[in-house]
Amino acid sequence: MNIAFDLMKVTEAAAIEAAKWVGTGRKKAGDGAAVAAMRQAFSSIDLAGRVVIGEGEKDEAPMLYTGEEVGNGRGLAVDIAVDPVEGTNLMALGRPNAIAVLGAAPRGSMYDPGPSFYMQKLVVPKEASQVVDIDAPVEDNLDHTARALGKDVRDLVIFVLDKPRHVELIQRIRAKGARVQLHTDGDVAGSLMAVTPGSGVDMMLGTGGTPEGVISACAVVALGGAIFGRLAPKTEAERKTVLEYGTDIDKLLTTNDLVDSDKACFVATGISGGTFLAGVENDASGIVTHSMVLDGGSGHLCMVRSVHTNIG
Repeated sequence: MNIAFDLMKVTEAAAIEAAKWVGTGRKKAGDGAAVAAMRQAFSSIDLAGRVVIGEGEKDEAPMLYTGEEVGNGRGLAVDIAVDPVEGTNLMALGRPNAIAVLGAAPRGSMYDPGPSFYMQKLVVPKEASQVVDIDAPVEDNLDHTARALGKDVRDLVIFVLDKPRHVELIQRIRAKGARVQLHTDGDVAGSLMAVTPGSGVDMMLGTGGTPEGVISACAVVALGGAIFGRLAPKTEAERKTVLEYGTDIDKLLTTNDLVDSDKACFVATGISGGTFLAGVENDASGIVTHSMVLDGGSGHLCMVRSVHTNIG
């Protein structure tokens, strides 16, 4: 799809507003500002978008709601997956790697997770996409990935969210000899790093958000890696709600299940900065943003530095 750079305007707008709240401790205020900016930016784009993934429901945050129509209605008909601030805690606490993210794919091609909030995930680069199995022991996946990448297991770096549920996983990865890169939040960023050459991360493992899994799949499609997932309700109430929605909890979800199109695109703009994407900056020339643009249709990955001079 030839809309990736138009969509970059949307994540840039969200990042610029969210950056005003970095380090303030007010995550909902920052998230709300980003949502409003994103919604306004959408209105100027030739697009008939429908929000399939609207972040915010599980923590009652501000959000673009599921089913919302975005764009001016005159362009391509697409599904939209969006998180105006991926890493609201990172933003509020002034920590690195908060980003504004957006994925898009032709209408009808994006997985609808319904009321599912959590998903077990395994994300690897293209070279390892045929040799891993989400149901296999983590030690086997580390061996097979190392071999596919031409590395020693001791040189692998695995992105894992630093959560109590991952204590055993972290212990097993380290016992095998691989390295663990722990992050408090932001598993879209983790998925991105796992499939982006030169990021320093070779795999993303663990349970994170279901919406983030679908957003990540847009990036994985564009870069040619692989994401595997399975819904993982944290409570019996969530499990019951998901089953009542008609979702198969036990189904193995592949990249194509999450986004069934090779024309998906993905855009991310840094908010608080970090090793992966620099954040919003203010200098004499104006407000500076740093974005990643992935176009699955062309296979292009672009890193974009933009200077905004007409912002009040």
